[in-house]
Parts: sequence; structure tokens; C-alpha cells
Amino acid sequence: MKIVLVAVPGGGKTTIMNMVKNLVPNVKIVNYGDVMLEIAKERYGITDRDAMRKVLSIDSYRAIQLDAAKKIGELTGDVIIDTHVTIKMKGGYYPGLPFDVVRLMKPEMIILLEFNPNDVIERRLKDVTAETQKRTGRDIETPEDIELQQEMNRYFAAAAANVAECIVRIINLRFKQSRPFEHAEKAAQIIANLLSSERQTITH
Repeated sequence: MKIVLVAVPGGGKTTIMNMVKNLVPNVKIVNYGDVMLEIAKERYGITDRDAMRKVLSIDSYRAIQLDAAKKIGELTGDVIIDTHVTIKMKGGYYPGLPFDVVRLMKPEMIILLEFNPNDVIERRLKDVTAETQKRTGRDIETPEDIELQQEMNRYFAAAAANVAECIVRIINLRFKQSRPFEHAEKAAQIIANLLSSERQTITH
């Protein structure tokens, strides 16, 4: 089963994927941006993502984006693809899963993780120092900003799923945690169960 996993930045997606890996050791975790960077290194000698965006022409960047999607689409077994369904830019929201990209990746499911915006802000503040904020230029967003991006994620995911002819699943993690990492544990268990049920369906 091939799953595209998306969330707003700072939601804790990496922690969730690590927990899924512990529950389903054979699952492949693939970061879409890392695959693009591998191709850029081979083709142009580029060593980091910033250079990939700054040095390459739009046509070259787009070609790498499509080649990465094709490479991911050829993977077999259980695969979780770490990417973004929307990318927040100064002018609005850019699609992280353009139609030709999602077609090539061939996912069976797009999973959206949704959070209480205040939890996202709290996690971001723990992770982002003043220096990293200055370097990345990321503004401290309001709860309304984060909620809007989560809403946009739904629209963009639905459009991508329509083209890929796959399922959209929303995992609601807005509840108040009774212990640390409860959100991550719940999401990881749901995803592990989905992978397990898919294998059973194929077997039978």
C-alpha cells in the first residue's frame, strides 16, 4: 500500500512516521524532497534544497519533481510518502501534489493529519529557535492561519485524490492529550492498522 501523509508544518508528522516504522518495520518511509535532492545531486551536483530552488531553472526543477514522483511510483511494498499537499507562499497556497505528480506516484490513499492549531503553535515554539526562525523566515502564525491551511489541505487533497483515483482519509487529532505523544501514538496505530488490513485483503 502506498500512502501520502500530509499535515501542516509542526504537526509532528516525523514522530508519527517513526512510530509507524516501529509498528510496521518493513514499511518504507520516503521523503519526497529528499528524492528530488538525490536526483539533483546526480544531475547537477547540487547538495542542498535551498540551492535546488535557487540555482535550477523552473523547467529543470519541474523535471526533477516529475522524475522523483515516477521513482516513488515504482516502489513496491508498503510505502509512506512524506510531503506537503499545500505549500504556503506570500501570495497564497501552492499545490504540493500537482496532478501530473500525484498520477506518477500512484498512491492508494492520501492521509491528512489535523490538529488543534494551539498544539501546532506549541510544538513549533519548542522546535524553532530564534536563529532558525531568522534563517527560514517563518513567521509565527496565528491559530486562524493554521486552521485555514488545514482547510486548504482538505480542498487540495480532494483534488489530488480525484486525479489519482484514491481515498482521502482524515485523522482527527484535535483532542486534548492526556499524556505526551498521545496524538502521535493514535495516528501511528491507525496507519499501522490500515497497512495491516490492506495486506489481509490482498491475501484473502
